[in-house]
Amino acid sequence: MKMIATDKAPGAIGPYSQGCEVNGFVYTSGQIPVDPATGNIPEGIAAQAEQSCKNVGEILKAAGCGFEKVIKTTCFLADMGDFTAFNEVYAQYFVSRPARSCVAVRELPKGVLCEIEAIAVK
Repeated sequence: MKMIATDKAPGAIGPYSQGCEVNGFVYTSGQIPVDPATGNIPEGIAAQAEQSCKNVGEILKAAGCGFEKVIKTTCFLADMGDFTAFNEVYAQYFVSRPARSCVAVRELPKGVLCEIEAIAVK
């Protein structure tokens, strides 16, 4: 197992890694919309979805792959009412149209509106 780390995505806020590679698969930890350069969280679901996607992308890049190699995502929303707006941003990044689960949860870290984790084949 190879750990993946990049300063272009937020650092882990707990006892876990940003991602790992095992047997040709890349697994990212859930990415919330924290700007790694400033630590700021943008306002609104569209901006938060955009930043979460960018964070996932940077971890994939650090692992030597990209969005086109993603085969599965799990998406968490604080409010299922944001589903359509979230999807509009998500579709711009996850061009491979991976399998996906998307669920509403009661609360996400730092009070954010969304979180995305991904599995890619290298």
